[in-house]
Amino acid sequence: MSAHNPTTIAAIATAPGRGGVGVIRLSGKNLLPLAQQISGGKTPKPRLALYTDFISNDAQPIDSGLMLYFAAPASFTGEDVIELQGHGGPVVMQMLLQRCYELGAKPAEPGEFTKRAFLNNKLDLAQAESVADLIDASSKSAARMALRSLKGAFSNHIHELVEDLITLRMLVEATLDFPEEDIDFLEAADARGKLKVL
Repeated sequence: MSAHNPTTIAAIATAPGRGGVGVIRLSGKNLLPLAQQISGGKTPKPRLALYTDFISNDAQPIDSGLMLYFAAPASFTGEDVIELQGHGGPVVMQMLLQRCYELGAKPAEPGEFTKRAFLNNKLDLAQAESVADLIDASSKSAARMALRSLKGAFSNHIHELVEDLITLRMLVEATLDFPEEDIDFLEAADARGKLKVL
């Protein structure tokens, strides 16, 4: 985990209200001991769902559901991530979230999971911004565009443009550095046409 992220954070990851399933997400360093305390001593394996009771501090079940563990750096944030998938009632979700706080987690700020992904080089800035765009999309085309950006299409296109500009800059520098050469580097490489395309 990077020095940017000294604490474990937790938040309800599903929309407010009632539902069949509710998800609590945690991100931080070395989350297996916390996972074992919530699951009554069971150790989740990376990327395998563990069906378990979620246990309170007085050893009583809060709920039962699935625990998913994503070991760093192979997670969304680049840190250890745990997802607790239980029943989506507000009271149950708050009880489970409170249990995470009792075990040392702090409330996540809005967007903090994505911020940590950015700070840990899991997403670039355009991808991080596209997370909010995808959540807020109000049409199919907006959702598709945001997902393409999240998957890196926009960033890749920008990187290609930068590489092409660097190539043109090198041609200009070569022309300036070697004016006595008979070769016009810019004309030979069709620099004007490439610049027009860019």
